[in-house]
Amino acid sequence: MHEKIVELLSQTEDYISGQELSTQLGVSRQAVWKAINTLKSQGYVFDSITRKGYKLVAYPEHLNTYAVKSHLNTNLIGKNLIVLDSVTSTNDYLKALGAEGCESGTLVAAREQTKGKGRLGRVWQTKKDDGIAFSFLLRPDLAPNEITGITPLAGLAVCKAIRDYTGIDCKIKWPNDIITGHKKLVGILTELSAEFSAVEYTITGIGINVEHTQFPQEIAHKATSIFLETGKHIDRNEFLAVVIEYLERELLTNDLRLTEKALKEYTSLCATIGRNVSFFRNSQQLNGVAEKIDNNGELVVKLEDGTLHTVNSGEVTVQGIY
Repeated sequence: MHEKIVELLSQTEDYISGQELSTQLGVSRQAVWKAINTLKSQGYVFDSITRKGYKLVAYPEHLNTYAVKSHLNTNLIGKNLIVLDSVTSTNDYLKALGAEGCESGTLVAAREQTKGKGRLGRVWQTKKDDGIAFSFLLRPDLAPNEITGITPLAGLAVCKAIRDYTGIDCKIKWPNDIITGHKKLVGILTELSAEFSAVEYTITGIGINVEHTQFPQEIAHKATSIFLETGKHIDRNEFLAVVIEYLERELLTNDLRLTEKALKEYTSLCATIGRNVSFFRNSQQLNGVAEKIDNNGELVVKLEDGTLHTVNSGEVTVQGIY
């Protein structure tokens, strides 16, 4: 009932009487009054006038569905939008919806993740409202080997959104982190469900450090947040809507592929290119210089013996970053 009241009031700039709300919801006016008071305690602001009813004046500052929707202008990603107070992992939550057949573009965001996923099975957990964690699902008509562009395109979109919205001079650390200076600001992880030669769906999870003022000791030297970089508190709902719009633009304009134009932009923002890097292959550490990103989003490294080696997965250490 609470969500329905917010939905009804958010659809009009006029007042809606308590009687009309009770009729539409099939509950008593007393129940409507109690629900309005509960919503006020959650941060919603209403104006009420006798004989006119209620008017929604402002949304809570924390992430919430209707505030994000009020800023959002997309055709696919986020049209089906779910914002949760707390979840173990937005990727896992969306996997369950994907298995049930949810529509392409479905997006799940959360104020808090208790078991957020990182690369190589790592767990990422932050305090409620410190970060923005969200995942979106796509159902592309592609084979598994044709979806390699999704993660770099997502990285490009998020990097551009942060630069434009906050003014932070952030870069992309191949393959899926956004950094500023030598510290991590964003992590991105794409998973997929496929049958034989067809992709059923892809899920891309994104975690953005927003309000963090400190990090656990073991990562404090390599993590930062929008607040720490700017000293400003941003409108999380508006910012998430902006990020979603950038994601849709990059992914759909490029048809989920790392086109020549997108690759050029990605390369220009990639902090890994030109740096000394190291990685392991068959238990052996290899060292070289990151030369370029190829059309498949893979990192081409020139080894110390002059040979070129293509890296498509695994952990890469970049000198001067982490």
